[in-house]
Amino acid sequence: MLRGMKLLIRWVLLSAALLLVTHLYSGVTVTDFGAAMLAAFVIGLFNTLVRPLLVLLTLPVTLLTLGLFLFVINALMFWWSASLLDDFNVTGFGAALIGSVIYSLCSMVIDVAMERMFSRR
Repeated sequence: MLRGMKLLIRWVLLSAALLLVTHLYSGVTVTDFGAAMLAAFVIGLFNTLVRPLLVLLTLPVTLLTLGLFLFVINALMFWWSASLLDDFNVTGFGAALIGSVIYSLCSMVIDVAMERMFSRR
C-alpha cells in the first residue's frame, strides 16, 4: 500500500511540476490540473516504454556526444506527449527541450524529497 501511495503522490507532484513549467516558460502550456495529470501520465508512459528503446538505438550518438543526446531524447518524449494531448501544447522542439529540462529538474527535486520523506522510520 505504501508503494501505491508513493506513486500517487509522485504523480500529483509531477503534475504540479508540469504546471510550474508552464508558468516559468511560455513555450509550454497546460490548460488545467486535470490536463497536467494526464500529461504527466503520458510523459511517464513514454519515459517507461519508449525512452529505453531510443536510448539503446541511439547509444553510439549518445556516446559520441558524451551523453548530451539524452537531452534530445527527453525533449522528444516531452514533445510527443504534447502532440497526443489537446490540453498540453509545446510550441516547437526548442520549447520541448527547455520544457523537458525544467521538468526533469523538478522531477529530480521531487524524487530526492520523496526519498527523504519516505525513508524516515
